[in-house]
Amino acid sequence: MNPKDLTVIEHIEELRKRLFIVAVFFVLAMAGAFFVAKPIVKYLQITGESYNIELHAFDVVTPLSIYIQVIFLISFIVSSPILMYQLWAFISPGLRDIERKATLKYIPYSFLLFLAGLSFSFFYLFPYVIKFMMGLSNELDIQPTIGIKEYFSFLFRLTIPFGFLFQLPIVVLFFSRIGMLTPEILVRFRKYSYFGLFVCAAIIAPPELASHLMVSIPLFMLYEISIMISRIGYKKYLQSEEMRLKEEQEAEQKRQIEEALELQRKQIEELKKQ
Repeated sequence: MNPKDLTVIEHIEELRKRLFIVAVFFVLAMAGAFFVAKPIVKYLQITGESYNIELHAFDVVTPLSIYIQVIFLISFIVSSPILMYQLWAFISPGLRDIERKATLKYIPYSFLLFLAGLSFSFFYLFPYVIKFMMGLSNELDIQPTIGIKEYFSFLFRLTIPFGFLFQLPIVVLFFSRIGMLTPEILVRFRKYSYFGLFVCAAIIAPPELASHLMVSIPLFMLYEISIMISRIGYKKYLQSEEMRLKEEQEAEQKRQIEEALELQRKQIEELKKQ
């Protein structure tokens, strides 16, 4: 059956099957994450100690909670390519062959950009924010008592959103490649997009100007990069559209020629009968 001819119920069933596959891989990733979560938690604790931060647990369940959170985060990162592939496989029947092949290539780049966003925020942004906060505490003669739960919550809140925000170029390229987004639209709505990114930065970053700018400027740069990528993707879309129209015209001409030949053949047969 042609996937385009599926009913709504059949589409929902198809989506359910693909989500089930994602869930299976996620559970398998969790099983593997149990063995690597502990050294990662210890590494993150050592990173905190390098900034003269002594972490404390204020209840007995906090270590288990942190351990489970890290397991879920690792499992999500590991299984994210499977999730992206299954989503691609679900929407790919609505794309042309050339679009399916092009968008399938985006999956590894999307995964790498997610890791790049995490790395940028963890190795560049997070140390600066921590040093600033600890320096401010020293200047105010405040000795902070930091809970490990709060420390990891702050770490995740600052780093994980960047993994998703770094997907912006891939998302823009995808929609440009299928003709749903043009670089002209991105340029026209640049100021509104900047405002939205500025608000995102305000949510992610601490309420301090330097940290806010350190988050905002990379996001603005990502948007400008997305505009350049959109020009490339939309140009390829126009080329594929031109090729499609040419193929349709050739197919229509071929059909008309075949119909004319068939009509001529029938006329010759009728003349022979007479």
